[in-house]
This record gives sequence, structure tokens and C-alpha cells, in this order.
Amino acid sequence: MAEIHELSAVALRDALRSGELSARQAAAHFLDRIAADNPHLGAFITVTAEQALQDADAADRRHVRAADDERRAALPLLHGMPTAFKDLTDVAGVVTTHGSAALEHKPAADDGALAATLKGAGVISLGKTQVPEFGLTAYSENRIAPPSRNPYALSRSSGGSSGGSAAAVAAGLLPFAPGSDGGGSIRIPAAACGLVGLKPGRGLVPAGESTGDPAGLVVAGPLARSAADAALMLDALVPPPPTRQSPGERAGEPAGRRRSYLQLAGQEPPPLRIGVSLDSPWQAVFPYTPDREALDALQTGIRLLEAAGHETGEAAIRYDNRYPGAFTTAWTAGVGSARIAPQREALLTPLTRTFRRRAQQRSAAKLNEALGFLRQFQRDTVAQFSAWDLVLSPTLAQTPRPVGWFTGAAHGDGYWPAEWPADADDDYRKQCEFAPWSSLVNVCGLPAISIPVHWTGGPPGAGLPMGIQLVGPMGSEALLLQVAGQLGL
Repeated sequence: MAEIHELSAVALRDALRSGELSARQAAAHFLDRIAADNPHLGAFITVTAEQALQDADAADRRHVRAADDERRAALPLLHGMPTAFKDLTDVAGVVTTHGSAALEHKPAADDGALAATLKGAGVISLGKTQVPEFGLTAYSENRIAPPSRNPYALSRSSGGSSGGSAAAVAAGLLPFAPGSDGGGSIRIPAAACGLVGLKPGRGLVPAGESTGDPAGLVVAGPLARSAADAALMLDALVPPPPTRQSPGERAGEPAGRRRSYLQLAGQEPPPLRIGVSLDSPWQAVFPYTPDREALDALQTGIRLLEAAGHETGEAAIRYDNRYPGAFTTAWTAGVGSARIAPQREALLTPLTRTFRRRAQQRSAAKLNEALGFLRQFQRDTVAQFSAWDLVLSPTLAQTPRPVGWFTGAAHGDGYWPAEWPADADDDYRKQCEFAPWSSLVNVCGLPAISIPVHWTGGPPGAGLPMGIQLVGPMGSEALLLQVAGQLGL
């Protein structure tokens, strides 16, 4: 057998179910890798090794009780699979920092929705991964722990806000991991770290992690090394269809009996019409020119898609230039209402402090106006996208940025300095120019996937990864996974 961390998540799942590997063996192997590599990678804020091994032993006892194939079929879908949760997600008994020095760091009393869902599916949590403060930014750097770094170049960022989880998966510290995405927070780090990152459509996954999300932007989804691995996690995140009897079905048989995403991901997609667009609703406020490497990734994606039998063409998408203000209003509403003691607000990063103050000064009427505009933006944009089966863009307009690039903060091998440069608006501008095609998908509630198709140094693994983003209509998660699988991921 290959090294445990070299196995795909699907192969590891099969080995755990068959008994070829024990849950303790798998957990111990990944914990050893975390102990060796996390000090320079910064992917984890908290490692819960003792609890993980206890949970793995309990999973192994459950496996022993399921002594035959019939009873093993009743084991949870992700029996014994190691993973970790970004440090915005409550895990019972573990501190949730939200990446902020301004909060009191107390252990969570209960599992949050995402942790409860995946624990119910059988996962073993190894800890909590690095995030930006309150998940607000496209980089995973904060004042409480070393920054999360890119496994392919430690001087570069792993992206955000699911940056620690992406770095851990890309470096082989986890087989796969859940992320959450409110403006690109799965797709951005997936592209930066050479992973498949799927943002499901609004409402598909009931375990999105967010407080103060009036626009319904945030959804949970998988970060994985392949489409099949992402599909396996999606099967655990999405509840099965309700059980009811209909004509021709036996009593108690699931209605509709949809096949699993893992089964669907292995099928060939039909020939598709794919619209290619570099248009962005951020252009009017933050004019940008995509880097050559982003355009190279786009051309590679077009060539691969056409070789697979799909048709591509230019999609001219028109966006209302009021979008930046409305999105920013909705995106920052949550941090304005976060419960932070006044005497601790000075511990917030400059960006968080600035946008919190502005959110608190904004009237409820102004927020409602922004939300109304975003609903109209959704209708207009979805109507334009409907001319195509999928819409294609680069995932990122630039290569993964150097650590500290967005904030201008000096950095070393350890924690960030107490004082960061205070230009929050410049930080925000850089983020919008870095990832100009991501947040609009959240506003529209559509599914989207980032697929690694290009490496700046030539062959896969050389240089830095660059990805393409494909956006589909509601309900197209399986189709997006099929296309990723068709491209060799």
C-alpha cells in the first residue's frame, strides 16, 4: 500500500471500511505529519491529538462490532476519516478563536452544524485550521497565530478564508477538508493550493457556518485533491432525499433515489456550451488587468474543455456598477453586530476595525437597500448566465500573493507584530483585484468549482498552481464535478 497520506480520500475511506487500515492508524499517521510540518506551514491553530485518538479508538470498536459485510454497510459514510475544521466552526470542547485576538477564547459547548453533520458521518477531527479574523479576507493571516503558508512556496499565502484547511490538504496533512465560502473562501484557497474546491448552490448544504449573513452568502463545501474526493465529502454534507412511498415503490424506499455525488462524478458530462468571461462587477471601482499567469490558466482551461468535446465562446456579461458598495455593505454587516467588548476592540486588525465601525454607523435602511439591490443583481446575472450551460473565468487574477502582501505587515517565522499598517481600504482593494470573479457567485447563490489546470513552472507541481472557475445553474454540482473529473482531476 502507498503511504497513507498518498491515498486518495476515496481509497482511504475504502481501506478504513474494509479494515485494511484502522482509524487509529490513519489518525496517528496524519497527526505525525501535522507535528512535523505545521510549524513551518501554519495550517493549524489548534491540534486535538488526544481527543482524535480517543475518537479513532471508538471508531475502531464500532468497526469490530460490525464483523460482517452486511453490518459494515451500515457504518457511517466517512467512518474513521481524518479531517479538520476551520476555526470559525464550533467543535465541542475546543476553543473557537474566529481568528481574532479581540474575543475571549473559550471552548465551545456544542458542535456547530457543520461539525455535527460531518461527525455524524463518521469523521475524526484532528483540530482547527487557520483563518483570517472572522473569515473576512482572501488571505489567512491574523494576530493570534502564524500565517497559513502555501505548501508550494512557503513565502506565499495559501489564500482565505479556508486557507489553513487548503494548505493542510495540499501538504498531505489531511485527506480532504470542509471549507465555507461567503465570497470565494473555498475557491480562492483551492486555486492558490492546487486543489478542487466546490462551492455548492445556496440551500443545498444545510451546514453553512456564518453569523450575521443577511444576504445568504455563506455555504459549506469540500476542499479536495480530486473531483471524486470532493464528491465523497459532498455526499456527507448533503442530506439524503426524504423517505416516502410513491407509485411503483416499496414502502420505506427513498423517493427519487438519487445516486450519490461520488457515483455521478465518475460519469462523462454531456457536450456543453461554455461562456468565457473576464468581466467583473468590481471593474468600475477597482480596474484591474489579469496577470499573464491567470490568462495562461484560462487558455489552458479552454483548450482542455474543447479537447473534451465542449464548445466555448465569449460571454459578454454586463454588471451594474452599484455592486461593490452593496456587496461590501452586506459582507461586513456581521462584523458590525459581532459581540466584542469595547475594551478589546483595539485588538482587532485594521481591516476588521474599519469595516466594523462603518457597519455600525450604517442605518438599517441602508442595509435593506443593499440587500434589495443584490436580489435584483442576482436575477439580472442569472438571466445572463442562462445563455450558457456553464460560465468560465480564471479563479484568481493573480498568482498566490506573498505572505503579508495584502496588509503590508512585516513578518517572520512566528506571529504577526502587534501593529499592522492601517490602510484597510488598500487591503480591501487588493483583495478585490486578486479575486474579482468570486463574490458575485455567492450573491447569485449559484454552484461553482475551482479546478487546478495550470502551473507557472510547467508540469504539475512545478511553480505555483493556477485554477479556472466554472459556474453552473442551480443544481449543477454533479455536473461541475463531472467536468473536473473529465479534465483529469
